[in-house]
Amino acid sequence: MKKIISVTLLAAAAAICSLAFAVDEKPAAKSEHVMFSAADLKWGDAPPALPAGAKIAVLEGDPSKAGPFTIRLKTPAGYKVPAHTHPTAEGLTVISGSFNMGTGPKLDEAAGHEMSVGAFALMPAGTQHFAWSKTECIIQIHSMGPFEINYVNPADDPRAAKK
Repeated sequence: MKKIISVTLLAAAAAICSLAFAVDEKPAAKSEHVMFSAADLKWGDAPPALPAGAKIAVLEGDPSKAGPFTIRLKTPAGYKVPAHTHPTAEGLTVISGSFNMGTGPKLDEAAGHEMSVGAFALMPAGTQHFAWSKTECIIQIHSMGPFEINYVNPADDPRAAKK
């Protein structure tokens, strides 16, 4: 009886060890529980790839590095982002106010759509799109980094004006 229990325990231990090694072979997702209230967000100027005037708060990840990230973007009334693309898909949710978007090679308000609080948009990688806000608004963006903005018309790139 002792021999059967010993063999069973040994087999169980071997199975547990093999599971541990199998898990170790895959990269471990290092994540932590994160919670923010709106008051906890730390807003700073949006990166120079965006037109001046917007503020950004990073919720998770690092948009400048490879991997998933989530940010919030606060735009002032009258804010416009000319037609651009991203090399990765971009998910966008309207948190407050309203945000307008359209697809195509140039900003055309007549071809855009107003998105109210709770609205969601998903632009596949390479989609030419543009945006504007008539009033102040906050949008949440999630994507995979590094996050890049490539303007369809290079003259629209705010970084070009600073050179």
